[in-house]
Amino acid sequence: MASTNVTRAAPDWLRVDMLLGVVVRRGPLIVFGLLLVGLAWQAPNLLSATSIQSSLIQASPIAIVAFGLAIVVIGGGDDVVVGGIDLSIPAGAALATAIISDQLTNQGSSFLQAFVLALLGALTVGVVNAVLVTVVGLTPILATLATYSSVAGIIKVLTTNRRINVEHPTILWIRDESVLGVPVPVVIMLLVFGVFGILIHRTAYGAKLQTVGGNLDAAMTAGLSPKRYVASSFVLAAIAAAIAAVVLVARGSGMSPGIEDRLLVDMVLATFVGAAFSARNVVTIPGTMMGAVLVSFMSNGLILNRVDNSWVDGWKGALILIVVTAAALQIRRVKQ
Repeated sequence: MASTNVTRAAPDWLRVDMLLGVVVRRGPLIVFGLLLVGLAWQAPNLLSATSIQSSLIQASPIAIVAFGLAIVVIGGGDDVVVGGIDLSIPAGAALATAIISDQLTNQGSSFLQAFVLALLGALTVGVVNAVLVTVVGLTPILATLATYSSVAGIIKVLTTNRRINVEHPTILWIRDESVLGVPVPVVIMLLVFGVFGILIHRTAYGAKLQTVGGNLDAAMTAGLSPKRYVASSFVLAAIAAAIAAVVLVARGSGMSPGIEDRLLVDMVLATFVGAAFSARNVVTIPGTMMGAVLVSFMSNGLILNRVDNSWVDGWKGALILIVVTAAALQIRRVKQ
């Protein structure tokens, strides 16, 4: 008797579930894509060479601090409530920016001296976070939010809440020059991307960090010390904050009060929307880079369309809500 192969269509409920899964995993990226298409349609010069270069320069400090956040999320898990998070990175970057600006303009220090002091300041923030989370036992979101507020107050005292202009030759070189046609801030971003990308995705340390964040029981069974890896992620995030400070000083020709606020929004948005570039919908260094570039293009697109700054912040807030909601729904689907 001849056999026949019959292809049965998937039940309607299964197709709906699959569609919902795609929307949850890729929803933020779809929203971003549609928004960028609309902005480019209304302002075609968004895709000009000058605009692209400007967007990449603007993306540089966002990407660098977002790399730091990505490492913390990778090591602590991507649960938006109790997983890895470090909201203090922008404050650490702003503190380092203030130290560099003050040292170069008011103290007459060399660039190397100023950067070392800024790095120590940022590392102090990272170590405090590590102690609060791994020793005291606070949840990362509460610990780093408290640190953010404290550091923001310290910055106001250090700068007397005033702008500090910087005209140091090294800062001007970073701001104005290029290497093989690539602006120096973008070169710095790419170098940090390469170092952190290799460290997290191509080394034994990175594999162990991902194990700690992805499956705590498996990490402990393998003999790893989760607290040590979580603590190290906060230290690496602090180093990223110090490097970002150099680009921030160059981009702004100094230190301006309140830079940490907008940087916080852009960092969170870039990190979590970047997860949509991952096949498993998890935070990665390459995805974070793409997320930072998208955020920068979106900001430039809104400006070129003459959207009021208050609406720009509103758009970013709404997008963060979409990204976080999608992440929470994804975690719930996995658990089910």
